[in-house]
Amino acid sequence: MADVLTVLCLGLVLLGMVPTLAAVAQFLLVGTHGIWNHYSKCRDYTPRVAFVLPAWNEADVLGASIDSLMAIDYTAGAWRIYVVDDASTDHTPDVMREKVAQYPGSVFHLRREKGGQGKAHTLNHGISIILEENWAEAVMIMDADVLFEPVTLRRMARHLADPRIGGVTAYVKEGSYPGSLLSRFIAFEYVTAQAAARRAQNVMGGLACMAGGAQLHSRDNLIAIGGAIDTTTLAEDTFTTFKTQLTGRRVLFDANAIVWAEEPDSLVALWKQRIRWGRGNLQITSAFLDFWFRPKKNMLLGDPAFGVLWFSVTLMPLFMLAGSFGLVGLYWLWTPLALKAFTWTWGVTFVSYLFQTLFSFAIDPAEAKRSWFEGLAFPGLLSVAVMMLAVLKPFTGLAWAHPGYWPGAELVAPVVLGWTAISTAAAWGVYRLDKAGAPKWLRDPLLVLFGYGPLLCAIGFGAIVAELRKADLKWDKTIKSGKARIQAK
Repeated sequence: MADVLTVLCLGLVLLGMVPTLAAVAQFLLVGTHGIWNHYSKCRDYTPRVAFVLPAWNEADVLGASIDSLMAIDYTAGAWRIYVVDDASTDHTPDVMREKVAQYPGSVFHLRREKGGQGKAHTLNHGISIILEENWAEAVMIMDADVLFEPVTLRRMARHLADPRIGGVTAYVKEGSYPGSLLSRFIAFEYVTAQAAARRAQNVMGGLACMAGGAQLHSRDNLIAIGGAIDTTTLAEDTFTTFKTQLTGRRVLFDANAIVWAEEPDSLVALWKQRIRWGRGNLQITSAFLDFWFRPKKNMLLGDPAFGVLWFSVTLMPLFMLAGSFGLVGLYWLWTPLALKAFTWTWGVTFVSYLFQTLFSFAIDPAEAKRSWFEGLAFPGLLSVAVMMLAVLKPFTGLAWAHPGYWPGAELVAPVVLGWTAISTAAAWGVYRLDKAGAPKWLRDPLLVLFGYGPLLCAIGFGAIVAELRKADLKWDKTIKSGKARIQAK
């Protein structure tokens, strides 16, 4: 029986390493993006583009977004802005009257008198009106607070010169000004999750998700996927991405096409946003269940490598918790093996952490200058300390972890070996403190200690629980205050 449990615990430890190894593999692919990319098939192509901005009580951000869009570097008269007002109760209609008058023939206000159905329904109202006319050759789906750099649309549209491309997404960067510890954590996260991960996915032949903040579709592509955005999940952008690729068209990420957005500055708002994202990904997983790991059904979704990447993110909390439970279980079953497994797994984790952090700084040097500390502290300073225990084992040894070596060994060692699970629970505790109204001077040091990465793990676990409980499919809007700015490079 003990042997069976030992093998089971070793299996859990190996499962716990899946997200780490998948992330490293993805970063290694980034280095090949300079060879395998779509730029050679691009040309200066400026189709007529209709921007669709879903808006519910967005008066604080709409004016700046529209002004930003009207200042882009693009063929005169070849773009229009359609703001779909989801029955806003603030002064959004007043802002829109002003902007329609300021930019006649370029800005349109589409008012829904009965709203509250969510972003996808709001987008579909605008898309249906746009597709009824023949004017638009491409449609840009975006968020109401997003700011476009002048050349971003031109850089995205150049890919549509290739008729095999159905959609293109931009690099959405965190642009809150003034910034905060949390906004800089998010900014660094976006370097890894977009600038790095989506480059790697370009090399693999397809994307997991076109960012909802800036996704450009050819008219033909929108018609091919039904002329509407999916309304059955909380991840309409991901569903659209998958559906596009299932029709045989490619979707791409262009890291040189940059937009700026305001992200949450409270853990409560971040939790709501990411729970929605996490639940949406789980719904997508279920909706496309027949395709995973079946390349005969679809070369992209069925690709085992793509499947591993997808599940290593979607089910990351389960993998990480499995690794912690495996190490702690081994400690009680076979202590020397547990300590050896701890050394290897946390040693590999340290190499991965160093590689990904330094690579991310190289990918986006401007962001590295702003958020270098948050990049280094991403897993939490205490997690970095645990990594150092594993890396420095040849010098410090792990005798302190053996039962009976000193009176507290049996208590301290399981805490160290199970730190991934403990840091996830601790990060959840920091969120609860924030929800209870704790001041930033208390919240921020605790977040640095326990880590933003473990917080994402806690949120992912919360999303899994919410989906299993069949919680209401409520589209919780992230409140924006107009703090986004196009940052200097």
